[in-house]
Amino acid sequence: MTSDIEIAQNAKMQRITEVASRYGIQEEFTEPYGHYKAKINLDFLETLKDKPDGKLIMVTAISPTPAGEGKTTTSIGLGDALNRLGKKTIICLREPSMGPVFGMKGGAAGGGYSQVVPMEDINLHFTGDISAVSLANNLLAALIDNHIHQGNELGIDERRIVWKRVVDMNDRSLRNITVGLGGPGNGFPREDGFDIAVASEVMAIFCLANNLQDLKERLGNIVVAYTRDRKPILASDLKAHGAMAALLKDAIKPNMVQTLEHNLAFIHGGPFANIATGCNSVIATKSALKLADYVVTESGFGADLGAEKFVDIVCRKSGLKPDCAVLVVTVRALKYHGGVNLPDLGKENLEALEKGLPHLERHINNIREQYGLPCVVCVNHFTLDTDAEIQLLKDRMAAKGTPIVVSKHWSDGGKGAEELAQAVIDMIDTTPTNFKFVYDEDMSLWDKMKTLATKLYGAKDIAADSKVRQQIKKLEEDGYGKYPLCVAKTQYSFTTDRALRGAPEGHTVNIREVRIAAGAEFVVVYCGDVMTMPGLPKVPSSNNIDIDANGRIIGLF
Repeated sequence: MTSDIEIAQNAKMQRITEVASRYGIQEEFTEPYGHYKAKINLDFLETLKDKPDGKLIMVTAISPTPAGEGKTTTSIGLGDALNRLGKKTIICLREPSMGPVFGMKGGAAGGGYSQVVPMEDINLHFTGDISAVSLANNLLAALIDNHIHQGNELGIDERRIVWKRVVDMNDRSLRNITVGLGGPGNGFPREDGFDIAVASEVMAIFCLANNLQDLKERLGNIVVAYTRDRKPILASDLKAHGAMAALLKDAIKPNMVQTLEHNLAFIHGGPFANIATGCNSVIATKSALKLADYVVTESGFGADLGAEKFVDIVCRKSGLKPDCAVLVVTVRALKYHGGVNLPDLGKENLEALEKGLPHLERHINNIREQYGLPCVVCVNHFTLDTDAEIQLLKDRMAAKGTPIVVSKHWSDGGKGAEELAQAVIDMIDTTPTNFKFVYDEDMSLWDKMKTLATKLYGAKDIAADSKVRQQIKKLEEDGYGKYPLCVAKTQYSFTTDRALRGAPEGHTVNIREVRIAAGAEFVVVYCGDVMTMPGLPKVPSSNNIDIDANGRIIGLF
């Protein structure tokens, strides 16, 4: 069988300027990075403001399994299929992080015959955006320690520095470190730590900013530390935000690449959905809506994570509003949620599939009832799916009045997703949205979290120790009570225990910590044992990645 990277490397790409021109982007407004990837000039994007918006399609999924469900592949296949049906469509995706590429997941450029290319470039460094985010983040970290070393005029309490350094790699050894060792000339010794770059507040700001000036102002509002009397110290107090914005001035321009079928894709911004916002940049999505009839955007992980954050954070802050949701599911994932372990997912098991269906139904209910969006279920087809399993799934969805389409975009590209594309078009044309947020901004932070836990996760309650409750109280006293929440929890379960599959009910969601992201304008709520710096697995994907004598990358997927 031909591998993903072999399919991508054998593709005949068009020059990106040629692809962009078909969407009305003239060559003088593109900033090429070679022949097949480019950024868009921000001045051109300003000229689009008065144009009408196209239709926005949000692709989400059930809670993922270690086997992977193909949400990015589906987004690309759907975009190609819409273009095949004569609908000018742009796909908006996140940039892959080096952590998953070299860790467990591998690349994030789609798969089979539904990919974005150049695949190797996209998965390895791309245009340097994530590196720029890391540099801006770490400049701020360096300025904090330098300020203390140079006399600490602002009175920063070294015990209350909340800004961490970042690196775009899974490295568990950096979670907790000590800096400033080696004597007075090397700074003040203190405990510190690293997060993965795509979980940083700088990345969130990067994805939520509407323009360069908005980016700079948000960077200035970052809370980096507190004084001994608990007064917040901002990045602007350190005069850091101007230089940080300078590092990001090129990165903030959306990136353009193409699908295997030569359709335009914007890939810009890369926050994780289990510990960050999980959506591509607002600038890219808003620009695409001005240039296309339809825009397909992907929200990370399950509909309880990325889709909820897209609704309650991104849409609340940007004014974006989806016209339809596509919920990606696989037969094997439902069997996994029905109790089958990974080695046996390829075997027909109608009983396990039946047991896993409540998991799918909860996600559908959340999308329809809590987000107010019409929903089409897409079955991402695998060759080992049996006719009986597919029929059971169709019968169950028909009983619930839910449109469901089996899509073969992985094997057949856009052609294999035409039925899905038509179902989405029909849904948008015939079913109005009742789009809404899950919670009201005037609710307390505690009640917002309880609402998410009980309405989306099936929990009976939330819990936190006195220290966390005091953190929440202090945030509300400081004026952050109206901010939305960015919940950080495991992506594998509706609970905070990754081992609990299916649709558990009656559990308690434990809040471990809360942090303010004042520049991004949300509060991060850490639940369970989720980590902001992942570790590498026993056999990392990097073991298989290599380069041959001709400079050709192999082993990337």
